[in-house]
Amino acid sequence: MAECTHDCASCGADCASRKEENDFLIEQNVHSDIKKVIAVVSGKGGVGKSMVTSLLAVATHNKGKRVAILDADVTGPSVPKAFGVHERAMQSELGILPATTKTGIELMSTNLLLENEDDPVVWRGPVISGMINQFWSDVVWGDVDYMFVDLPPGTGDVPLTVFQSLPIAGIVVVTTPQDLVTLIVKKAYKMAKLMNVPILGIVENMSWFECDGCGKKHYLYGESKLEEVAKELGVDVLARLPIQPINAKMVDAGTVELADTDYIEAAVDAIMEKLDD
Repeated sequence: MAECTHDCASCGADCASRKEENDFLIEQNVHSDIKKVIAVVSGKGGVGKSMVTSLLAVATHNKGKRVAILDADVTGPSVPKAFGVHERAMQSELGILPATTKTGIELMSTNLLLENEDDPVVWRGPVISGMINQFWSDVVWGDVDYMFVDLPPGTGDVPLTVFQSLPIAGIVVVTTPQDLVTLIVKKAYKMAKLMNVPILGIVENMSWFECDGCGKKHYLYGESKLEEVAKELGVDVLARLPIQPINAKMVDAGTVELADTDYIEAAVDAIMEKLDD
């Protein structure tokens, strides 16, 4: 018998000291009522995960839902910039108050706690994990229908903390149409399975570029292999997003709430249908 690691979430043994699955969950702030928590993940960086998280939040909010974003990419936060939020987070006697975007999306990020938003966050894993837990338990989120958690790439400490500590309703995997797609998706898929977290589906970013001059679609990263990978794993393709320079400009300008969400609408509809059944 292998030596016990005391990590029951990744162990299938039925021993006397085994903890219940929910023992790792932490309580949300008593002044918060968060209905559904969705983690946005990727197996590697550079796939536009934060952009997809922002667009999912905007499109969901446009449907009349109360939406929040927990930016769990502690050492590389980018969500506040996309929404043009630069002020520091405030605190009341109830707890930490999330920032609110122009249209009413709530968000919390390490950038809102730093004296200067371009200061580096040089923390070890346990400190980062503790900060994420505080974002859940100490922030006064209020009534939230859907919270999107923007995770850093990979399968390290932060995804593990989020999957164990927060009541994740499901994950959305973000990828791109490159040969690495199989590796990217399978890493995220296997971690979610290991942690017993439902997989809502895959969003492929940067699928194509449509030329303004000729109107043709150009597949800059090659033809997509997403359908065959999704079929192999038994997961849904939620949406394919083209390269849209105007959306990138809006993110840089802090106006992502004005971005084109047409291509992400199908993903939002599918997520809401899956979680509201």
